[in-house]
Amino acid sequence: MNSSLQANCSRCFGLCCVALPYAKSADFAFNKESGTPCRNLQDDFRCGIHHQLREKGFKGCTVYECFGAGQKVSQNTFSGRDWEANPELAKEMFDVFPIMQQLQEMLYYLTEAMNRNETKPIIQELNVAIKEVENLTQRTASEIKQMNVSEIRKRINELLLRASHLVREEFIHKKNPLKGKTRDLIGAKLRNADLRGANFRGALLIATDLKNADLRKADLIGADLRDADLSGADLRGCIFLTQAQVNSAKGNADTRLPVLLTRPSHWLKVKAKLKKPSVN
Repeated sequence: MNSSLQANCSRCFGLCCVALPYAKSADFAFNKESGTPCRNLQDDFRCGIHHQLREKGFKGCTVYECFGAGQKVSQNTFSGRDWEANPELAKEMFDVFPIMQQLQEMLYYLTEAMNRNETKPIIQELNVAIKEVENLTQRTASEIKQMNVSEIRKRINELLLRASHLVREEFIHKKNPLKGKTRDLIGAKLRNADLRGANFRGALLIATDLKNADLRKADLIGADLRDADLSGADLRGCIFLTQAQVNSAKGNADTRLPVLLTRPSHWLKVKAKLKKPSVN
């Protein structure tokens, strides 16, 4: 995947730590309003507890993905001028950031779709769409703020749906173990299920038991995988799965992930905790 579609915090002015609000919950240790710097943000715009986020009560931060919007807004849109040294730019910068995040997310999915062998029939359309959205990300801050992102997403989603169909085509007509229910699956027991080519677009898979499930070539765009158990599951070849979604789930060393995604460190920590101490 293009590195410009991955967060590079060293080139960002901590925008997700300032622009976005959050409420005290299981995901965040305290309340924070939009435009207010998180108390963990340091003077160099880096997180002071980055390697202890889960332990400190900030699991929500570990499952957020800007898709490179942070560095693009910081370095391109505002030419390296930060909100702290230039407070007159702060509000506009914070307004632009979530819009840029959506544009970058669209680019992420389009790029993934274009790199799939199954989508060759629509490769030219995907390429055109990528250039279109990339051009939108290069607009001025005032122009970006005026964009109708919902309309852009609608058009791009139509193309992503076609890409999804092409990827899943060989499995679309197979027997569906879910009996058509693929949206609200909170806490569902799907251990060992054959879910190849399933359509989980926007599905609620919170705390779903997917141990040893076969999810190859499933569409997981926007699926909520918080605390879903992917231990031993096979996600190779699935489409539109992001690192943030993987980070929000549970898994183990036997979970098979797409090539471009990495095994979260907290999966390995869980394994270490479960390991019995040696007996002398």
